[in-house]
Amino acid sequence: MNQTDTDWRTLLGKHWSLASDWRTLAGEFDLNFSDGEVIYKVMRADCPRDIVDLQIACLTHLAKYDIAVPRLIPTLAGEPLIEVADGSSTHLCWAISRLPGTVLADTQPLAQTLIEEIATALAALHTALADFDHPALARTMRWDSREALNVRDDATALSSHPLAETLHAIFANLTAPALESLQALPTQAIHNDLNEHNLFCHVLPNTAPQLAGIIDFGDMIAAPRVMDIANAAAYLMLQTDQPITTLNHFVAAYAVACPLNEAEVSLVWPLALTRMAVSAVHAHESAAGGDDDPYLQTSQAAVSRFLADYAATNTDFVEAGLRQATGLAPRHQTTRDWIVTHGHTAAPLFDRSLVDAPQLDLHIAGVDMPDNPIAPDLAQVAQRVAALDPDSTRGVLGRYREARLIYGADFFLAGDHQASTRRTFHIAIDVFLPAGTPVRAPLDSVVHSAEVCDREFDYGGLIVLKHTPADGVTFYTLYGHLQHNSAATLEVGQSIKRGEVFAHLGAEHENGGWPPHIHFQVGLTDAPGSDWPGVVEPEHLEAWLDVFPDPAPLLSLQPGSVSGREIAPADTEQRRHRHSPPNLRTSYDTPLQVVRGWRNLLFDECGRTYLDAYNNVPHVGHSHPRIRRAVDQQLRLLNTNTRYLQPIHAAYSEALVARMPESLSVCFLLSSGSEANELALRLARHATGSKETIALRAGYHGHTVTTIDISDYKFSGPGGDGQAEWVHIVDNPDTFRAGEDKDGAAFAAQIGDIVHTLEESGRKPGCFIAETFPSVGGQIVPPSDYLQHAYRHVREAGGVCIADEVQTGLGRLGEYFWGFEHQGVVPDIVVLGKPMGNGYPLAAVITTPDIAERFDSGMEFFATFGGASVACAAGLEVLRIIDDERLADNAAAVGGYLLNGLRSLSQRWPLLADVRGMGLFIGVEIADASRRPLPEETNYIVNRLRDHRVLIGSDGPDHNVLKIRPPLTFSREDADHLLTILDRVLAEAALAHCC
Repeated sequence: MNQTDTDWRTLLGKHWSLASDWRTLAGEFDLNFSDGEVIYKVMRADCPRDIVDLQIACLTHLAKYDIAVPRLIPTLAGEPLIEVADGSSTHLCWAISRLPGTVLADTQPLAQTLIEEIATALAALHTALADFDHPALARTMRWDSREALNVRDDATALSSHPLAETLHAIFANLTAPALESLQALPTQAIHNDLNEHNLFCHVLPNTAPQLAGIIDFGDMIAAPRVMDIANAAAYLMLQTDQPITTLNHFVAAYAVACPLNEAEVSLVWPLALTRMAVSAVHAHESAAGGDDDPYLQTSQAAVSRFLADYAATNTDFVEAGLRQATGLAPRHQTTRDWIVTHGHTAAPLFDRSLVDAPQLDLHIAGVDMPDNPIAPDLAQVAQRVAALDPDSTRGVLGRYREARLIYGADFFLAGDHQASTRRTFHIAIDVFLPAGTPVRAPLDSVVHSAEVCDREFDYGGLIVLKHTPADGVTFYTLYGHLQHNSAATLEVGQSIKRGEVFAHLGAEHENGGWPPHIHFQVGLTDAPGSDWPGVVEPEHLEAWLDVFPDPAPLLSLQPGSVSGREIAPADTEQRRHRHSPPNLRTSYDTPLQVVRGWRNLLFDECGRTYLDAYNNVPHVGHSHPRIRRAVDQQLRLLNTNTRYLQPIHAAYSEALVARMPESLSVCFLLSSGSEANELALRLARHATGSKETIALRAGYHGHTVTTIDISDYKFSGPGGDGQAEWVHIVDNPDTFRAGEDKDGAAFAAQIGDIVHTLEESGRKPGCFIAETFPSVGGQIVPPSDYLQHAYRHVREAGGVCIADEVQTGLGRLGEYFWGFEHQGVVPDIVVLGKPMGNGYPLAAVITTPDIAERFDSGMEFFATFGGASVACAAGLEVLRIIDDERLADNAAAVGGYLLNGLRSLSQRWPLLADVRGMGLFIGVEIADASRRPLPEETNYIVNRLRDHRVLIGSDGPDHNVLKIRPPLTFSREDADHLLTILDRVLAEAALAHCC
């Protein structure tokens, strides 16, 4: 085109009333301009008029419906379009309203609600277009999936494409029957290009984006509506790391509005792949010809990644998921019914009955699951098998549909789509028997495939047999972990009679290190054995179960009799609410059910893995085996109270006090931090004769009556009774809120003022109690001289100073074993709590001999569980582990690394207004440029991290501080993963208003 953008503005301004905000927009072939409210379209010189007429007619037709699409803007003369000369060329020009919002390509995340809105909008569009017709709809174009074979045959770029083999396979799936099925479907006007640039979204603060509308009807054709569904699904799948889940949600939502038939459902997946393949070929052809059109290239990186990862996905599995999503019955229901009703007629696989065979419990929370879920010790499995079947005569069964953590740790690969899709559900039955045990065919069979499975580990021979026992019934059985020669001596197509021995169980080295067993699986797919998943991801379990049904009937066992347990979160939540108080709350908008932990990982009921950067109670890591052994050993000996002399009690008290300053030498052991703080207040009152207590704003010290009274976080919050007359609250030493130039003396001056006021009224302070580093107050690191001045004011007036070290003690700060060391003070009383026992109830109050003697007023001190044998054993082992594993050093190194990473993120994301902490005690203030707290944004971040399976909390007086306090086993790799996911969440559209 000869005209400049300015020229076009002048020309178009003669026909439309233009606003001042003039800009050029992207387009594949044509020019597009906008003045803010209106888009002006200048078509290429050779653009057929009927194509423009088609779009104008379509938008005019859709104006009668409540569908969010552009509206036609006539010229000042009332014309729908005009012709404008450009030298020797003539261009058709027309205008439409501009939709509000942002294109989907620039809008993350692709939430389920948005997927469903797009599907519902597409269904409404199809309904509205059902009676729309136009001659141009009959055109032939390269973006018509019915022309895909022509693309395959004509495209010179196909053979040179890096994914040529994959693309050929996709085109090959459009077999004659599939094309005939497609051609047989009724046609109507369809959009035909519902990609991520043709969908507009409303971006709303702190919530998922919403659909704003659909644009660009330039590729409309008359075709079966399933082509539109498949095209839209293809582009949506490119926007997410859970594409199959996205596909199912999209098709399910569409089917609610417009039910789909079986033919349409069966075509969605192959047509979606075809759309991507056609796009890949055209883009590669364009680049090879020197016309590297950016419009064509816009999705190609995502297309290539998707096709490399998902093009070979089992079609039966995908279709099963789509049938479930749309309410259709399983495709092979007749075969499934035959297996259930006639499976018992099969010949026994082994020369023994399995009816009374014991079952191995390898569930995530099962008694036979190895201790370490990250690197499972298979010797423990062998020991359990041997214990269940000592003489190897009965066999041992491993369960179908059982969630296991035994298949390796393929999670937390930052940026990889596999990070959240660990395979855990076993979809076969294992039978553990001695190596060499003969295996018989259950029915007349034909060898479908026979191979040795040694891709990563030696899993022995792998054989699949095909069975056709009745008209219309065909299925396959798979046998894994066989002797190598069992597979090597069979030929594909070979017949095997019912009851004939065709294989033998392999030895341990042919079982990938497992004790000898057979992996017996039933399949309704003709894929070769190496393409059968033996374990599947929980997100798609039900679809996989349609393809690989319960094999129990073929072992003469009742269906479901060898199946894993189910721990449904909804059921657990209902039971919890039935017998729990209404104010017993859970974390996160969607409650998380966890059934196992290891180091700084948590696992839910399906084996999904969560990075725990939140829980400080498992101080040395969840489920530490040394603590378990110490507790178990002590339970075997004795668990009693302190009315008896116990060496373990003395040993633990000595070990704990040895880490304290010399003056703190008397140790009271209790069961919880609340109980310990309650006792600390009693000690202070006995020592001073005063109950006047000074505490910090937003402080929290427990849930007993007295500790609630001194916890501003509780008594000033919802349902609180307000401040008691003997409680005096001072501001937190928070330099972010008060200003970095305010030092410890300035903060402590408020304590001096309270002491002076008390003295003027004839009273004196009993104690000053504070978390050394306030945690509930917002993960605050006080000025290093704060407690020196605070303690001086209190002590000069005769009061005592209590350091609540529940959050900061035992090496969490890295450089300092106790928080008060950072402050250069020695408290009169130190309170310790939950991390002491790594989850076992244990707390302590440590004080001076003088204060302990004043407490000895004649009333006996006794706590039934304080200092109990097992608690002391757990606490002593925690101290040893901190030393042996150098966890304080780890807290310093990893905490420093994480703090640096968070500060780097704060340079890109201004809402990370303050990053503070020490060791693995870290807080991130979420605030705007004026330091206004952003609690809703904070809640959004915490819950989105949870969606990505990274767990942190939030706190602070304004509930706007990200709280990061992981177990001290946290590693640099864990820190990198947290930073990667946090960066991803901060980039989401819902936070764009503050970034």
